[in-house]
Order: sequence, then structure tokens, then C-alpha cells
Amino acid sequence: MNVSLTPSMFCYTFNRTCIKNKSNSSYDFNAVSFIRRKVENPFHFLSSRSSDHTMFCCRKNKKSSKKMLNIVVSDESVVVNDIKDSGYNKLAVATAFFFPAIGGLLFGYDIGATSGAMISISSEALSGTDWYSLSPLATGLIVSGSLAGALAASATALVYGDVLGRRNELLIAAGLYGSGALLMGAAPSLELLVLGRLVYGAGIGFAMHGAPIYIAETAPASLRGTLISLKEGFIVGGILLGYLACSVLIGQEGGWRSIYSLSLVPAALLAGGMFYLPESPRWLLLSGAEPREAEIALRTLRGKVEDPSLVTAETDAMLVGSEASKQSDVGGSMLPKLLNNSKALYAGISLVLFQQITGQPSVLYYATEIFQKAGFDAAEDATKISVLLGIFKLGMTFVAVSTVDSLGRRPLLLVGVSCLVVALLALAGIQVLPSDLAEGAGVFLPWYSVAALLLYVGAYQVSFGPIAWLIIGEVFPVEIRSAAVGLATITNFGSNFLVSLLLPTLQDEFGPAGTYFVFAVLGLVAITSIYFTLPETKGKTLEEIQDEFSSSKIED
Repeated sequence: MNVSLTPSMFCYTFNRTCIKNKSNSSYDFNAVSFIRRKVENPFHFLSSRSSDHTMFCCRKNKKSSKKMLNIVVSDESVVVNDIKDSGYNKLAVATAFFFPAIGGLLFGYDIGATSGAMISISSEALSGTDWYSLSPLATGLIVSGSLAGALAASATALVYGDVLGRRNELLIAAGLYGSGALLMGAAPSLELLVLGRLVYGAGIGFAMHGAPIYIAETAPASLRGTLISLKEGFIVGGILLGYLACSVLIGQEGGWRSIYSLSLVPAALLAGGMFYLPESPRWLLLSGAEPREAEIALRTLRGKVEDPSLVTAETDAMLVGSEASKQSDVGGSMLPKLLNNSKALYAGISLVLFQQITGQPSVLYYATEIFQKAGFDAAEDATKISVLLGIFKLGMTFVAVSTVDSLGRRPLLLVGVSCLVVALLALAGIQVLPSDLAEGAGVFLPWYSVAALLLYVGAYQVSFGPIAWLIIGEVFPVEIRSAAVGLATITNFGSNFLVSLLLPTLQDEFGPAGTYFVFAVLGLVAITSIYFTLPETKGKTLEEIQDEFSSSKIED
């Protein structure tokens, strides 16, 4: 019995009884012969765990992606199945996504809650403390305490992430979130409040490191983009919940305690969910666990499927990727391994950097002023404006979620960042309009600014917002994934801190128009970088994406 492979295909066979026949370049095992035609790469062999299943990875040429096939061999037939996804139960996949995504929701909640909580803490009438009169330093410690904790946890995850595992990181994050919420809610002094902010921030650091990796490594390839992007929706939803909590509780004495304590509920959900969910199968294989253990984990994550043998085959594909990573391991410290994957490292790190330095903090800084000029009262409607922007951001995030696996990552990034640049240039142009043109625009001019602001926010939420973290979860090979995501997380929080630190100076030096223009130029640099360095990754397995970054050409 013969199975002929399409000419000019690369093929890698995996079977314990595979024997090479030098006379006709065929590879025989049992009653089956796989014919080699125009093969440019050598065959690689790996012991199979099943006597009747053999894995093939085929690709048309070096620049295209692998296609994983499951070959079921019997005495009478050879059945070939595409196993990019082994099939899945929707409830099982949703469960495996939902609980890690709560880690992102708690991050967003802190952003939304702190803005209102600071008003409560520093109010003589509302604080319920005798230390409500906060110095600028004390205010800065409270606001930035979570950022400092996140940076420390990200640095820890960079070094120990692969030792801890994805599931354990999220369990640690849940414990830190809960402990931080308790400390903040019950803090009798400023010092304990700051400590609570640090502890909660450490939870953010572990969650933002572990969640995107866990979701990327456990999601079916056809849904991975949707699910990781939806995690950004959870972050934005958390921001919105923080705003809503503030609008309800801010008028109560000591309302800030209730605002912060509410995060205990999702922290408990995160802990319970991750206690139930298994570890990532890819991490299990990387850490040296038996393939059977990884398969059991994958069966839990996929739920009941029509053909359980395909789950075995998908586990085999993960095993192949894990073994290939180990074989390409340069050994020694992590730095040479990271440098050996410099293309993927640049693609991921540059995205989270551009995410922070293209103006998101600055534009939102001016949001209240822009809405005020359009007729909103800054004092009375500040909360309404925040909620309005939160709802709009959430809506645009769902636009990205619903299209990222059909349109792809590159189109959304390139179009979204281009619209972002247009919005920044429009905001800059409105600021420097000659007086006669400004008078001609009349009452409509402030609404032009509102439209440009909404264009900016919308463009950000369909591009950098969800897709930067999606790419971070996809592009790194398994042997460096934890360290590389740790670097990306540190870059994210570190650049956020630097932008926040330098923003007042930039605004004072250049004014609103100059600030917008600087960010627009950085946006153009981002577009150029994305176009030349980021391949399309939609619908591909993580192993296929790893192979994509080993080629030299970026494909649309």
C-alpha cells in the first residue's frame, strides 16, 4: 500500500518502526510506504506513542506554514485527517478561557476603581480617615503602587515562570489579588494601603504574564485569536466595572474601602476556576511530563469531541513542537535562547512598546477637556464621560474580537494604527487652526475634536489594545515563551511608567498640538515596523507560527 505525497512538499514522519529504503527514497513501515518526492529537507524521526497513529507535518515550501496531519494506518486503509484542531466542546473551551481572563478583568478593575477611589480617599467628608490630606508623594505612592508591584512580579515571572507553570502563576495571582483587596479594604493607615496596592499589583504582574500564555497554549488554533483578543475585552470590561462601582459607592463615607474590596469576588472566582482547570499541555511537555499526562489535560480542555483519537494526534503535534524546541535549544542561560529567536522577540516586544508610546495616556488625559468644550460639564459629568468612553472602548474591542480570526492580525493592526495616526494628526491640526478658520467652524469645532478622540480610541481598541497581547501569546517558541512574555510585560509596565513620568514635561514643552504630533510620528514608525516584521498568524498552530518566524520573508 502506498501513499504518495504531493510534489515539492516537505514531510516529517514519526513512527517507531520507520525504515529508510535507500534504493527508491521511500520510507517503509508495516504495510505502508510513504514516497518522498522533491523533498528539500531531511526527514526527522520521533518515536510515536501509538501503533496505529503516525504524525505528518507537511508544508508546500519553506516559506509556507506547516499542516499537521493524522495518518491512521490499518491493514486495509490509510485515513488522513487534518488535525489543526482536534475538535472541541464549546463549554469546555469557554471555561478554559473565562477563568484566566478574570485575571485581566481584575487588572482593568483596578484602573477604573482607582480614579474614583482617590477622590474618596482624599476627601475630608468621604475618606473616613484622619490621613485624608495626602501629599503629592503619598498620592503617587497609592496610584503607582500597583504598577510597582506589577513590575516586580513581571521580573519574577521572567526568571521563574517556566518553573512555576501557567496554572500556578494564575493561582498565585488570585491569592495576591485577594490579599491585596483585603489589605486595601481594611487598611487602617496609609502605609498598609500602599502595601495592599503593591500586593494587588503583584497579582496584576503574574496574571498578565500567565493568562495570555495559558489561553494561547490551550485554545484551539481556529479560536485562539478571538479568545486572546476577548481577554482585552475583559480588561476594558473591568475598567468599566470600576467606573460603575465608583459611581455607586463614591458618595458613601469610606466608599473607597468598598470599591477596592469588591475585587475579592472575581479573585475568588479566578482561584476556584484555576484550581479546577488543568495545566497547559504544552507546558507539561516542556517540563518533562509524560505525553499521557499532557493528553489527559488536553482532553479536559477540549471536552467531549467526536473523534477522541484526534486529541491524541494533537498532543503528538505538541510533542513534536516540544522536541523540536529542545533540539534547537542552544543551552546555557536564557539570553542566547532569546537572541536566537530575535525576529519573534522584536515582533512581540515592539508591539507592546508602540502600544504605550503612541499616545494612549496623553489622549485620554485631554479627554475631559475635549468633552467639556463640546458642552459637557467637567465636574458634574466626569463619571458619565468615563462610563461613556468605557462602553465605547468595550464595543470597539468586540469589533476586533469578532474579526481577528477572519480578517487577520496584520490588517487590523495596519488599518487600526493608520486610523490612530489620522486621529492624532486631526487632534493636532484642530489645536493649531488659524483663528479665522476656527471661527468659521463655530460650534462644530469642539465636536470635531470629540469625533477625532473617538476615532483614536476606536482605532486603538481594534489594533494595539487586543492584538498586541494576542501576538505576545502567539509568536514565541515554547522554550522561551515564559521569559519572552515576561520581557514583554516588563516592557509594557515600564514604558507605561516612563510615559506617565515624561508626559507632563512633554505637554509643558510642546503643548497639546505638539504632543499629538510626536505620537503621530511614533505611530508612523509603528506602521512601518508592523509591515516589515510581523507575519500573519491567524488560523495557525503555535508550532506553525514558530516555523513562520524561522523563514526570512514576511507574508501578508
